[in-house]
Amino acid sequence: MTDRRAAKGSNLLESLLAPVFLVLGYFLGTVPTGIVVARMHGVDIRRTGSGNIGATNVLRSVGPLAALAVVVIDPLKGVIAVALPSMLGLDPWLVGGTAVATVVGNTFNPFLGFKGGKGIATSFGVFLVIDPLVTLLAVLLFVITLWLTRFVSLGSLLGVTGGWLMLVARLNADPDVSAAAPKLTTAFALMLIAFLRHRDNVARLRAGTERRLGEPRDAADSVSERPPRG
Repeated sequence: MTDRRAAKGSNLLESLLAPVFLVLGYFLGTVPTGIVVARMHGVDIRRTGSGNIGATNVLRSVGPLAALAVVVIDPLKGVIAVALPSMLGLDPWLVGGTAVATVVGNTFNPFLGFKGGKGIATSFGVFLVIDPLVTLLAVLLFVITLWLTRFVSLGSLLGVTGGWLMLVARLNADPDVSAAAPKLTTAFALMLIAFLRHRDNVARLRAGTERRLGEPRDAADSVSERPPRG
């Protein structure tokens, strides 16, 4: 009887905390790091370069130190949001939901007209808490792809896709689908968000007009006779 009451109390606590962590994660995600950092350098990042508020456009439009600040702070938002329910030992589905809510806040920011960053740095941050090994391997895949191709978008998409595939491959060694389901579902949701936010980049990659890291805008646009992107 005592164990049953304790279980009911735990379920009630999680039910009460669930909306708190989901909302907290979402609004942590909405903190516009790129805008704040660029403003500190006198730049409106939304009116410069690609107009995106992520680290890549900050690097191109403001400089490496500003981009480094975004690269550190954006994942940190995700780490903080997901670490809180994780440390309390709450249900893995709630932890995963908080992770997705944080990335959604970053990519579809209501304070920016439901626009925002691409969500990659924040995705790596939230998943670093959920599965550090898979996240570090995904980051390694991103770095290798960026080094070989200098395409940030390609590295980002291969990183999130590779992370999900690693979790799928792990099922061969430990086929407990019910235990793996929260991580798999969270990783798949983050992958979908990444591809949704990178759909223009994917189109440019296919057309051969995607801009490489460090490549001048004119050089990228002259690769194809297609009209320059906006």
